[in-house]
Amino acid sequence: MSTTGDHRLARRLHGFLRSTKRDYSAGSERPLGGYLTAMAGFGAYTAAWAMAVRLRGRPLPDRPEPSDIVLTSLAAFRLSRLLSKAAVTSPLRAPFTRYLGPQGPAELHEEPRADEGEDTVGELVTCPFCTSVWVVSTLTASQLLWPRATRTAMGGLAALAGADALQLAYAALVDKTTGPSTAD
Repeated sequence: MSTTGDHRLARRLHGFLRSTKRDYSAGSERPLGGYLTAMAGFGAYTAAWAMAVRLRGRPLPDRPEPSDIVLTSLAAFRLSRLLSKAAVTSPLRAPFTRYLGPQGPAELHEEPRADEGEDTVGELVTCPFCTSVWVVSTLTASQLLWPRATRTAMGGLAALAGADALQLAYAALVDKTTGPSTAD
C-alpha cells in the first residue's frame, strides 16, 4: 500500500473513531480513548500475571473452590474500598482526583480531575467497582503463585470487612437507641 493510501486509511479510521465517540456520547464528554487505554493496560497486566504463573509452572485448578470465591470476594471488597475511598490512601488518588468532602464512615468523596488522561484514571481509582476488577485479578494470580501468603492476607482483609460490618451495625444500633453521634 502506498503512503497516500496509508494516509487515507488513517484519516478514515480517525473520522470513524471521532463520529463513533460523538454518536455514543450524545452531547456528554466521555473519555473513550482513556477507557481504551485502561482496557489495554488491564489486558497487559493480566497477561503479565498469566505469564508469571506459567513460568512458575503452577498448575491451574480445574475450578475455583467455593471457599476461595467467598474469601476472594470479601478480600476484594475490603481492599477495593480501602484503595478507592479511604482517607489514608487519598495520597495515592490525589494526583488524579479532587477532594469534595467526607462520604460515610472513614471514607472520602472525591471526583476525577477533568484534565485529559487524568479523568479516566480518576474514575478508576475512585470507583470501588472498577478497582475491584484489578484487585480480583491480582488476588487470583497471587493465589496461584503464593497461595499460603495470599490466603493469609485475604483472611485478614475478610476479617477487616467483617469488623467494619460489625462497627456499622453497632453504630446503627446505638444511634437507634440513644440518638446520633454517641457510638464513636
